[in-house]
Amino acid sequence: MDTQKICSMVDHTLLKQDATWAQIQKICDDAMHYHTASVCIPASYVKQAKDYVGDRMAVCTVIGFPNGYTTTAAKVFEAKDALANGADEIDMVINIGWVKDGLYDKVLDEIQQLRKACGNHILKVIIETCLLTEEEKIHMCKVVTESGADFIKTSTGFSEGGATFADVALFRKYVGPQVRIKAAGGIASLADAQKFIELGASRLGTSRIIKILKKQEAQG
Repeated sequence: MDTQKICSMVDHTLLKQDATWAQIQKICDDAMHYHTASVCIPASYVKQAKDYVGDRMAVCTVIGFPNGYTTTAAKVFEAKDALANGADEIDMVINIGWVKDGLYDKVLDEIQQLRKACGNHILKVIIETCLLTEEEKIHMCKVVTESGADFIKTSTGFSEGGATFADVALFRKYVGPQVRIKAAGGIASLADAQKFIELGASRLGTSRIIKILKKQEAQG
């Protein structure tokens, strides 16, 4: 698989708490240079980033991040605010406690409210696989399929673990054919990226792939 195809599936990500505008601007420059799918950045930088990149790059941001336990109303407000500021894509975190309590109807309702708020914009649902049992992951595949969301996403990258090959394979088995898969967290090499894509991921949330390519170019 050529590197440009991999880049075209990358959400080039910077979500560190201490991220500065200079750092956000730099990943926007890198994303445009390597033609990634989007940049994924904190909501507070969305307007500035969208003003900077215009139509040259999709801007993605995160909602209810990283813990997922803000209220549904707060998540809806966050999403609408981000979209008003120019966000093209929304990655939301589910309420993981509701999953643990078996409250799948509430999880579904929340995602559907976000789906409505996002309109025609892409909505990705982060289920934080490292905190879920296999049974809970399968339930969430069904919930996300029913919700009308565009993507199911493995991880925030801020919890106990990131994407695994097994989780992406499980997603592909249990989500509906219209639901795409985003692997995120801990994707450390081009070989890993290619494997995730082969297993069914069509987006990769990572900062490392572009860093690898830049290093390779610098070394000639």
